[in-house]
Amino acid sequence: MPFSKLGLEKNIVSSLQKQGYKKPTPIQEKVIPLVFQNKDIMAMAQTGSGKSASFILPILQLWSKNKGQGKAKIKVLVLTPTRELTLQVADFFTTFGENLPSKPKVVSIIGGEGIGDQLYAIQQGCDILVATSGRFLDVLSKKQMNLSHIEYLVLDEADKMLNLGFAEELDLILESIPKERQNLLFSATYPQKILDIASKITSNPIEVKVEEEIVVETIKQRVIEVNRENRGPLLRKLLEIHKWDLVLVFMANKRATDNIAAKFRKYGIESASFNGDLEQELRIETLNAFKQRKIKILFATDIAARGLDINDIDCVINYDLPRSPADYIHRIGRTARAGKSGEAISFISHEEQEHFKLIEKRSNIKLQREQIEGFELIGDAPKKVKGSAPVKGKGKSKKDKLREKKALAEANS
Repeated sequence: MPFSKLGLEKNIVSSLQKQGYKKPTPIQEKVIPLVFQNKDIMAMAQTGSGKSASFILPILQLWSKNKGQGKAKIKVLVLTPTRELTLQVADFFTTFGENLPSKPKVVSIIGGEGIGDQLYAIQQGCDILVATSGRFLDVLSKKQMNLSHIEYLVLDEADKMLNLGFAEELDLILESIPKERQNLLFSATYPQKILDIASKITSNPIEVKVEEEIVVETIKQRVIEVNRENRGPLLRKLLEIHKWDLVLVFMANKRATDNIAAKFRKYGIESASFNGDLEQELRIETLNAFKQRKIKILFATDIAARGLDINDIDCVINYDLPRSPADYIHRIGRTARAGKSGEAISFISHEEQEHFKLIEKRSNIKLQREQIEGFELIGDAPKKVKGSAPVKGKGKSKKDKLREKKALAEANS
């Protein structure tokens, strides 16, 4: 089905063609007509399925028809969990709107940049505001922007925002925007908290689900057993064997990404780290260098698991397994974009065997274990030791947990 059959006009379709988009994805086929019908929507689809374009394209067209006269007013508010996704969505609005009779004024607000400059940009005229949820609340507290004209509220990757403490602050946002608006909520999963959020935003949304296992079909998944201390040498060996151009490696924490990137550079491999501690300017520079293939291998924390739309990543490596089985799909979905093929490799030692079995169960997959000559898994699995019973009163309080969530949100927003 061509895009024109979904109700998109020629100026939008021409922008899509210029960017190389030939036909809509399943989520786009379902969502775009519903947006034109002014329906509230709860949409669930896997990462890499084209969720963002499914709301960007129809909103651009509707905005263009009802732009109005005079200074630009904020009519569209899009909230996302990460800086990278915010910048990407804002860029898509600009790119796909380039052939409209009047180009939209798009402003992105994220952490790591001056809040004064962001407020100034909004006050100079803004049609579409795209923001990380944490920084949006910071700007909102300044009480210097007019949100009374908002017609569309979009929550993109809403389940990820929940991990950053978003649910606790949603009421503040809803109190600041018009009650009469179109609400679009996009998520890769539907935990109960998402349903709770949806009930606050809208009373009767249309649910759209695309559950096809696209990533499983297009990604060659492998599991290699290796002792933890041999993961670095094994990775260098795999790079030598496969000659991949772009490799994304997921690590457990920020310090680990910095340390291993430095080691690989000593071996003459163009490498960089990508984590929430980087200054925003450096984060953008690093991603651009990776996209332009100036960097061969990017060591990243899970902030790269969603919102990175980089074509032609040859392989994703789970150097450390994700804590959540659901994040396994998000990670490996960084390869095999736009219908292309890709490879995903997970390193597991004795300690990770049980956790990877859980990932397999939740992802509905079963993978053959491999061992690479010279890097075989040796030794015995550690015996399970029962820990002592938890001591009452020693756990974190709800307030402490909320403070930690907010701190994490500020670091990643």
